[in-house]
Amino acid sequence: MARTAESPAPPRISDPDLPREFEPASPARSADIIAARLELSGTVDLAYATLEQCTVSADAEAVDLTGATVVDVEMSGARIASLRMRDTGVRRLRIAGGRIGTLDLSEARISELELRDVRIDYLNLGAAKVTDLEISGCAIRTIDMPQADLTRVRFTATTSDEVDPRGMRATDVDLRGLDAMTYLDANSLRGTTLSSFQVQQLAPVIAAGLGIQIKD
Repeated sequence: MARTAESPAPPRISDPDLPREFEPASPARSADIIAARLELSGTVDLAYATLEQCTVSADAEAVDLTGATVVDVEMSGARIASLRMRDTGVRRLRIAGGRIGTLDLSEARISELELRDVRIDYLNLGAAKVTDLEISGCAIRTIDMPQADLTRVRFTATTSDEVDPRGMRATDVDLRGLDAMTYLDANSLRGTTLSSFQVQQLAPVIAAGLGIQIKD
């Protein structure tokens, strides 16, 4: 895809469409939960549920949203050891503040996701199809993106120890605001935007991938 002077295009993120008032609700597998306030603790099974126009708070060991549909949801200050969202459909989700051990979004279909000021040990976007993702002010120990399809993704003031982009397909992916210690495969960064300083840091990895030997 040809790049223009406006590249990379920023993510198109809008606020979740939330009602003025919420009813308390209890989590349940395959439930339809609309305009509700969820307070999660312990081990929570919300697999294949629908969450729409909800606010979520959590102090939980595990929250399972496998195969769920999540639309217009805000999660604030959550502390969750494992948040499983594999194969989940996401539209307008904001996760702000808090601490998440594992955030598994592998094979998810994502449109408009915002991660802001969150500490995450392991973020898995493997084979996810992502359009419009904003990651700002986050500390993420490991970011896995193998075989992910990413469009309009931006990192701002975010740090990571290790990033795995192997097989990633990227369009308008802005990595200039991601301070990463290690990329496992710099040659998989095709389609991304980096700063000149980042390119200098990655030069030995890129050269090795091209079979270039560097000697002074």
